[in-house]
Amino acid sequence: MAINYNGDVAVVLECQHRTPGNLRAFVQATLRSIRTGKSSDVRFSSTEKIEVVPMTTRKMEFSYKDGHDYVFSDPETYETVTLTPEVVGEAANYLVENASTTVTFVADRVVQVEVPASVVLTVSEAPEGVRGDSANNVMKRVTLETGIVVDAPLFIKTGEKIKIDTRTGKYMERA
Repeated sequence: MAINYNGDVAVVLECQHRTPGNLRAFVQATLRSIRTGKSSDVRFSSTEKIEVVPMTTRKMEFSYKDGHDYVFSDPETYETVTLTPEVVGEAANYLVENASTTVTFVADRVVQVEVPASVVLTVSEAPEGVRGDSANNVMKRVTLETGIVVDAPLFIKTGEKIKIDTRTGKYMERA
């Protein structure tokens, strides 16, 4: 959710309700300011009122990379949105053309880009596995089409498609 905090719109990244021993209950929240992009830990008492700012999420597709920026388009209206690498964040490691994403808007500004839990990427570079190295579950470093490097089993070769978990960045299976 997004809230109005100190005259600025902030996205709530994490929130915990705490009731320590003989003290009053409070809510510990991690907020990220939309204007500055900085995160901070804030403590709210249980009686404080907060103003919730409406958030909208839309399914969008990654179209292409324009210099350093990323261009997304709405598949229904064909409206495009250009985002900076700071807004895209870690999701950039898993974006290929026509990849489906969920984009969150607050007050007509993009605050977050979410990729699916797993994506299928093509291996662009995989060194040969050394024969006789298969006593245990041995992994090798492979480079994917987006430029990230992950550990994969020895049998993975250049040009193959593999499934990657976007939450951990680890190899899941062949695709």
